[in-house]
Amino acid sequence: MKVAIVGLGYWGPNLVRNFLSSKNVEKVVCFDIQQSKIDRMKKKFPEIEVEQSFEQLLQRKDIEAVAIATPVSTHFPLGMQVLRAGKHLLLEKPMAATVKEAEDLASFADKEGLKISIDHTFIYTDAIQKIKELVNNDVVGDILYFDSVRINLGLFQHDTNVIWDLAPHDVSILYYLVNGIPSTVSAIGAQHFNGFHDMAYITVQYNKSLIAHFHVNWLSPVKIRRVLIGGSKHMVLYDDMNPSEKVKVYDKGVEVNDEESLHHALVQYRLGDMFVPRIDEKEALSVMIDDFISSIENDSHSISNAQFGVNVVRILEAADTSAKRGGISISIES
Repeated sequence: MKVAIVGLGYWGPNLVRNFLSSKNVEKVVCFDIQQSKIDRMKKKFPEIEVEQSFEQLLQRKDIEAVAIATPVSTHFPLGMQVLRAGKHLLLEKPMAATVKEAEDLASFADKEGLKISIDHTFIYTDAIQKIKELVNNDVVGDILYFDSVRINLGLFQHDTNVIWDLAPHDVSILYYLVNGIPSTVSAIGAQHFNGFHDMAYITVQYNKSLIAHFHVNWLSPVKIRRVLIGGSKHMVLYDDMNPSEKVKVYDKGVEVNDEESLHHALVQYRLGDMFVPRIDEKEALSVMIDDFISSIENDSHSISNAQFGVNVVRILEAADTSAKRGGISISIES
């Protein structure tokens, strides 16, 4: 298979490196509107091919799939051109700037028998795969809450806000673990410098007892990447900044024996041990690329398939709308 990568800025070089390392990829073709980025990539990876225009790249019959690593505002127009050229599509997260654009991409790809994957890299990490295993095996029990913090100093974006920039990571993790979309979303945020929200607090409510909260911030003096998952049987702490113990499982919780004790606040606290599951350290981006290629070769759905991407955008769009309207609750339709 020959694969093309469009956009050689921040994330594009990582895609180039991992596609070149894939045993299922014969050749990688690159394009960027800035010649300096093409020259830099050619110097670093002399085995790649380059094209001088996006149109020429799409006309090549030997290219079977195209990865788009450009700003989210370009995902829909570029992605639709890729699909109309009869090529499979890998999109950087989030899938599109609106739910309508994401749904149109998904619908067109389905009609043409083409595959779309979204680069939600975090769901392919060994840490999240381990947590998914704990959830599927009922070690966690019913998920009661999901609380995430993703904050750092910068990088400020010139064309989008912190919700669309940072929240896709943890929203995709929540959606992957729960395998469902919420009923309502609300968010509050603040705009300090360039007219875009640079910090926000997002609350996601499911029809059952599950509630999720996301704190995203470009104005933090420290970098934190942490998720706390409360389950009826065990609780899980995921700390992506911890180099050796990214996942910790706590045998802690609250137990109520009968309704009467609940009304009288006579609850029992379970204070058990904490254990750290063994986690391999495969590069998540490489796993994602293999999943994308496998979906093409086997006519299957990747984990982060088109519908996955649409539903993540549905949550992000609701959060963005709520933040712009002062925190009102936005209902989500599946």
